[in-house]
Amino acid sequence: MEANCFMQDILKDIMKQLKKELDKSRYEHTLGVMYTAASLAMAHSQDIEKAMLAGLLHDCAKCIPNDKKVALCKKNSIELTQAEESSPFLIHAKLGAFLAREKYQIEDEAILHAIKVHTTGEPHMSMLDEIIYIADYIEPGRDKAQNLSHIRKVSFENLDEAMLLILKDTLKYLEQTSESIDIITKETYEYFLRKEENI
Repeated sequence: MEANCFMQDILKDIMKQLKKELDKSRYEHTLGVMYTAASLAMAHSQDIEKAMLAGLLHDCAKCIPNDKKVALCKKNSIELTQAEESSPFLIHAKLGAFLAREKYQIEDEAILHAIKVHTTGEPHMSMLDEIIYIADYIEPGRDKAQNLSHIRKVSFENLDEAMLLILKDTLKYLEQTSESIDIITKETYEYFLRKEENI
């Protein structure tokens, strides 16, 4: 009981800080991801508190201006890919993991890694990584993605299958809009495709 109360206090403290750092819509999205991540963790027998913390902090660097994101990464030796340099909005994941450790005192490597890969994904993702990636896509405030109702259903049944569906739709969207595609996202899609074919 005491441990649970302690975690609730940590979550409340971080929420207060984030409310000042994020704009209204981003803060509401963040809460949506936190609760969706908790629900997915329950459905797949994963650590609910880790899922909530990772979900709460996944976008903690999102509202920092892009030029400042780049400057902070350079200052703190955070390596950026070519896609991240040409599309700085991608940087918030890596920078968010850094801030989660330095500013919000999160030391759990699993939580930090889930924040780091929640935008591009990566091959060999942990279940927590997948939960945060998926929660970011399906939280209740999201309404623009295609096949969303089907993906939401699948997410509570099979994380790998949901990852494959989301990655496929994401790559299709990026190709149609001519936005930069990070090579890691393509590699992640190919990894989950191979994983499904080898079942």
